[in-house]
Amino acid sequence: MSLFSWLRPAAPSLPVELQQRLDRLPSPAALGECSLREQRWVVLDLETTGLNMNRDRVLSIGAVVIEDGAIDFSQQFERTLQQTALKLGPSVLIHGLGPSAIAAGSAPAEALLDLLAFIGDSPVLAFHAPFDQHMLGRALKEHLGYKLQHPFLDVADIAPLLCPQANIREAGLDDWINWFKLEVSERHHASADALATAELMLILFSRARQQQIHSPLNLQQRLSQWKRRQHSPSF
Repeated sequence: MSLFSWLRPAAPSLPVELQQRLDRLPSPAALGECSLREQRWVVLDLETTGLNMNRDRVLSIGAVVIEDGAIDFSQQFERTLQQTALKLGPSVLIHGLGPSAIAAGSAPAEALLDLLAFIGDSPVLAFHAPFDQHMLGRALKEHLGYKLQHPFLDVADIAPLLCPQANIREAGLDDWINWFKLEVSERHHASADALATAELMLILFSRARQQQIHSPLNLQQRLSQWKRRQHSPSF
């Protein structure tokens, strides 16, 4: 046994039914060379107790699917995670999830397992994806002992990559919604924000094809090249 193994939290003990469901989940697929239209994408958004990536917790999850070049409204996901002894911060004023809604939520292990089944082997899109990826990964590890390995692409990077003329690289989701003049009826809860992000992404997929980006792998490669250029020193 490692000298430091006692520092690592023990894997959660799951009921047999949940463990069997977990064991049957498909392995995440790497981004491939199918067309952007052929790829099934899951657009994800989380509401959390705050923005501290190592202390705050996931409160709710919203997700929608883009498939065959359109949002598939028959494939939508929304869960509030039940939490106990939770001290809510100022974020409750934004997402509106109060103690009663959280107390009536789904058991976290079941909700997260439902989410993994919903995602399947698809890649994930999110606005400010590193935050959602980290927070979701922590929750999955804590409640299911599951290591998140799905590819995540950040819509907050894809937008300025494909639309440099907007000159709003550090923009939030609202800035891009306004720039494209999208009509979004609701914001600031997980399912509504996932839907808004998906609507934005449909426009960006069209821009990608115009710029000869035709596959998920190609999009990931172009995004990586763009990010390296953004961080390289300019002379």
